[in-house]
Amino acid sequence: MPASLKSTLPSGSLLDPRALMSIRNLELRARVVVEGFWNGLHRSPYHGFSSEFTEYRQYTPDDDPRYLDWRVFARSDRFFIKKFEDETNLRCYVLTDRSRSMAYGSCGYTKAEYSSTLAATLAYFLYLQGDAVGLLTFDEQVREYLPARHRTGHLRQLMLTLEKPLGGQITNLAAPLKRIVQIVRKRGLMLLLSDFLAPLDRLEADLSALAASGHEVLLFQLLDPAELKFEFKSPAIFEDLESSRTFFIDPNAARKEYLLKLENHCVALQGLCERLGVSYHRLSTERPLELALFDFLRQRTQRSRSRIRSGRHHRAVGIAK
Repeated sequence: MPASLKSTLPSGSLLDPRALMSIRNLELRARVVVEGFWNGLHRSPYHGFSSEFTEYRQYTPDDDPRYLDWRVFARSDRFFIKKFEDETNLRCYVLTDRSRSMAYGSCGYTKAEYSSTLAATLAYFLYLQGDAVGLLTFDEQVREYLPARHRTGHLRQLMLTLEKPLGGQITNLAAPLKRIVQIVRKRGLMLLLSDFLAPLDRLEADLSALAASGHEVLLFQLLDPAELKFEFKSPAIFEDLESSRTFFIDPNAARKEYLLKLENHCVALQGLCERLGVSYHRLSTERPLELALFDFLRQRTQRSRSRIRSGRHHRAVGIAK
């Protein structure tokens, strides 16, 4: 992917999340996002970018030229080879926060609905790629677990699980991370979706254990625009959804301190991820899902290319020795 590639698609191809959430069926929502993403990408200046996420990858000097696809070259003027089976098969687990704080929403839908739609979109896309997808939902404990599979009926079961109502109270990030380390032995891709509005003191150790097990980890922090901007005007009673405690707050007096604490919390979370080599994405729930999918795919491509460059470097060092 060119270094100048921006995380934008043609504006006409982006679906307003509010309109998307009006589609009641979750699997249909995911399909609309994925199809809209591909259609927008084909209309964008980065049309060739799409083939990097299907059955081809870009040719490198270490590849056998016998596997070059000349028909793709004729269309794109770029060299691609077909991926082998061990390069395309991926085990991915989507870990989604279903605690009560995810029930907040100021856009006509909640963070939980946005999170479920993002989880469904990622699962649907990966399933179409032929990858095995699993799911783990949690609040203060692990609620549902589906092993990573790619078989008839599994995607539907995953969608039905994501559509279940929120059942827990507080966010306990330690429980799902410890559980997934225990039950998933083979290396995979872990996608962790939450607002992360919880203490971070235990998170670093648990994320570190997950990364140490050889898993690639992507973290999505999902926040409502009202949480990010705190543009409330009048004094009112605010309720903590997880503890049910109420507070009388004057937004004008509290805004500056609130925004500072939120930013410090998010910066600490991002710094923690950087130390562990975990990819971090902060998303407002008013961001079109096509762009969230684009961010995910771009990060995967950059990481893949980084591994290729690292492999070349190690081979070069070995030859030099």
